[in-house]
Amino acid sequence: QVQLVESGGGLVQAGGSLRLSCAASGRTFSRYFMGWFRQVLGKEREFVAAITGSSGRTYYADSVKGRFTIARDNVKNTMYLQMNSLKPEDTAVYYCAADYLGSTPYRQSEYDYWGQGTQVTVSS
Repeated sequence: QVQLVESGGGLVQAGGSLRLSCAASGRTFSRYFMGWFRQVLGKEREFVAAITGSSGRTYYADSVKGRFTIARDNVKNTMYLQMNSLKPEDTAVYYCAADYLGSTPYRQSEYDYWGQGTQVTVSS
């Protein structure tokens, strides 16, 4: 089992940057396929980015491609989301998620564990 804790959210002006972190408990972090999702109040949670356990292959939603970068440090048991050129439409609660030995990045139902979320607000 793994526990996930997000941090790094906040308020930023459009065009600015934030880096989110997701700290994971446990000793098998490298076996987890990790993802970031986001949700706006009243809307469905949507896929943002994902990264494989050991090879580091990455996946992105079209809406963030070229602006966001997902990364992980398997020694520190931490995943990151570097968000640049932020837009007001990026405003949401961002969640990290873990899928043990997973390989499907886009479907929420594939992920076994979720963090509590961190709020990102981008002002215009």
